[in-house]
Order: sequence, then structure tokens, then C-alpha cells
Amino acid sequence: MSDLWIVCKYQKGKRGKYGIEYLAYVVYKVTIALNYIYQDYRQRFGIETSYHLKNVCRIRTTTKNPIIRLLYVRISFLIVNLLIYILWSKISKPRRGGSLVYQNRFTLKQILSFLSNAVNRIYEVREIIYISDG
Repeated sequence: MSDLWIVCKYQKGKRGKYGIEYLAYVVYKVTIALNYIYQDYRQRFGIETSYHLKNVCRIRTTTKNPIIRLLYVRISFLIVNLLIYILWSKISKPRRGGSLVYQNRFTLKQILSFLSNAVNRIYEVREIIYISDG
């Protein structure tokens, strides 16, 4: 049976009316300090989020060539990192206590659409083919 640890972490003015943030963890036979669990989950959440974003912009392929597949994974991570760079360096607003990031002003869907349109223009992708009757 697992142990349920409930953490009450006070962050002044950050969460709720009184600045209290409640975190719950289900752990089994853990002997480390609770603060380490909190830090570990924070890092893990960031990793899982980056993999989710990578899968959103992953190039679909049926090739079995591992080099091509790895190239496509690297391109998707590059796109995600480009988006994060643009958000933090160009779109966010520096302020006391941390930058205010306007995530809705430039989304992953927009950058993917922009890149798709650019590739279509460069390689002259045709969507309509006219066949003459003669």
C-alpha cells in the first residue's frame, strides 16, 4: 500500500486568496526529504511537457531508417526550442518577480503553420492539378 503525502507550501501571493499552494504526492517506501520529491516532480513535468510538444510537431514518416527518424526527432525538438526562445526573448515582458510570458501571442500551431507555408512556397507544392480534356 502506498503512502499519501500532502504538502502545504506557502508562496506569498502566488496561489489562491492567502498564497497557499497544496501539492499531493503518492509515494511508496520513500526515504528522501519531501522537498527533493517536489523538485524531482517539477523537473519531470518540464521533461514530459517538452516531449508532448515534440510529439505535436513531429514529422510523420513510414521510413524504417533510424538516421532519418532521429533527424525528424531533432528537427521537432529544434522547433520547440525555437518557440521557447522566441517566447522568452521577444514576446515576454520582463517584470519584477519573473517575466510575463504571453503564450497566446505566438503558439506552436502558428509556428508550425508558418514553417509549413514556407516549405510549400520554397518547394512549390501544388494542391490542384489541372488535366486537359485533349
